[in-house]
Amino acid sequence: MPTDFLGRVMVVFQRYGMSMLQGAGVSLKIALVGTVVGCIIGFAVGIVQTIPSEQKDHPLKKGILWIVKLFLNAYVEFFRGTPMMAQAMFIYYGLLPLMKINLTMWQAAYFILSINTGAYMAETVRGGILSIDPGQTEGAKAIGMTHVQTMLHVILPQALRNIMPQIGNNLIINIKDSCVLSVIGVAELLYKTKAAAGALYMNFETYTITMIVYFIMTFTCSRILRWIENRMDGSDNYDLATTDTLAYTSGMYRYQEKKKEDE
Repeated sequence: MPTDFLGRVMVVFQRYGMSMLQGAGVSLKIALVGTVVGCIIGFAVGIVQTIPSEQKDHPLKKGILWIVKLFLNAYVEFFRGTPMMAQAMFIYYGLLPLMKINLTMWQAAYFILSINTGAYMAETVRGGILSIDPGQTEGAKAIGMTHVQTMLHVILPQALRNIMPQIGNNLIINIKDSCVLSVIGVAELLYKTKAAAGALYMNFETYTITMIVYFIMTFTCSRILRWIENRMDGSDNYDLATTDTLAYTSGMYRYQEKKKEDE
């Protein structure tokens, strides 16, 4: 057995490297699925939470909307206010058997991470929608758009760009927090790490490898998401177009320079 730190790290990696990389793949897969499904849940919940209640609405509609919003608020507050490890234990070992629902360990892992992410995304989406200038909604209604059309074609495209950093943040958090699912038997990266450290009695070297692997996964995902954000920004330059020849403006409008002036 080597006496230097780097040599001991290499011994751990040679013996358990493939096992730990398989665990990393499990963590990444669960995080990706949980984030995508969680975003879908969050968008649905966030949109419903921002449905306005108007005086002309039928009392029955108001009552149903109030009950639905109350239920969704309870869901959001519960899953944001309790640890995911406790949620996993409660759902997998308690709630599912009590309701006689048979889910495999993998199905339960996807379900738990998705509904947890959905609760956080619901508040993110709600904030993103409310951050859009109310004049956008008023203008859409002025040209005859319904609430659904306004959301789909006017508000959500703008809100999505605003909340993209938080979506990326949730993905990175899920990559790291997937480790708590080991309590229900999911053999992800940290689970494999504990096994390797226990077998070789080399905690420092083993967890060093684990931290590097986690960093590589999160850093890569953050760079990819940053690239997507830049693509959503569009070109730095664009032409001002107008159909009025008398008011035609020639030349290029430099959006990037305008942003710097505003700052």
